[in-house]
Amino acid sequence: MTDTRDGARAAGIDLDAQDLRLMRAVADSGSITRAAAALGYSQPAVSQHIKRLEARTGVPLVERIGRRARLTEAGRLLARHAPAVVNALEAAQEDLRLLRGGGSGRVRMAGFPSASATVLPRLMAELARERPGIELQYVEAEPPQAVEAVREGRADLALTFSFPGDREDPHGESARGLTVSVVGQDDVLLVLPEGHPAAEGDSGIADLADENWIGGCPRCRRHLLELCARAGFAPRITFETDNFVAVEGLVAQGIGVATLPRMALQATPRHDGVAIRALPGSERRTLHLVAARGAERVPSVRAVLGVLDRVLPDILRPVPAGPRN
Repeated sequence: MTDTRDGARAAGIDLDAQDLRLMRAVADSGSITRAAAALGYSQPAVSQHIKRLEARTGVPLVERIGRRARLTEAGRLLARHAPAVVNALEAAQEDLRLLRGGGSGRVRMAGFPSASATVLPRLMAELARERPGIELQYVEAEPPQAVEAVREGRADLALTFSFPGDREDPHGESARGLTVSVVGQDDVLLVLPEGHPAAEGDSGIADLADENWIGGCPRCRRHLLELCARAGFAPRITFETDNFVAVEGLVAQGIGVATLPRMALQATPRHDGVAIRALPGSERRTLHLVAARGAERVPSVRAVLGVLDRVLPDILRPVPAGPRN
């Protein structure tokens, strides 16, 4: 039987995982020197590796522009394959470690702020109890940056969200080649000063057209603008903050009214002087889990996904179950 590498040689192309890692490092850093530092090699060694790789493939892979290096189309093609190959190798390595009884692994995850305060503590506690050998590394990032981290191989998983009708949904073209799964829905709530006339009754968003508004995170502000536009007015946003605790405090003092996702309100004890009203169900934001294709084959990633499947329904509005694709 001829192995894959022999078949590649027969076709005149000789590649290995290190070749792809190198192309990925140059793509990420924009510099051969920085790519070498990231991989732990000397700059001359990386330059020579690139020259040998270009000779083997028969096409230029890197363009040198002053002190910067830019991948050619062929180089970008190889770099795009790097995360899938690295995931496959890590899956094989972890399977062997598990077979030998190691039961260890590292998973890198990105998530948005209200998930950091609600999902992450539960996830880490469950993992520590069930799979103490798994190290979870977490970074807080808004959805576009979290999707980019997965695409570039800096994160294995990302918990993200999108609002209905979002014209800049990061789960579209920018997530091509990744696995994106819907994992739940999160209510968007109207946050009002206690005793506000709209806190009870049938008042709608249109009845708040003359109010001062407090804008939340950039994506939340964009949803607020679209929500109010559908009601026929432009909100007068007098204060903007990404801090959802500050939003509640400002509302409690009568500075304005706001909208916040339920997860943000779950993250801290309810502020005195605040009343909450539900918006229509059509305004719920959708939560997504983003991963590189094949990431679930890595045992440690699979373990984290299993714990998330149990933790999320307690926090999010559940959606019909379906296979990841």
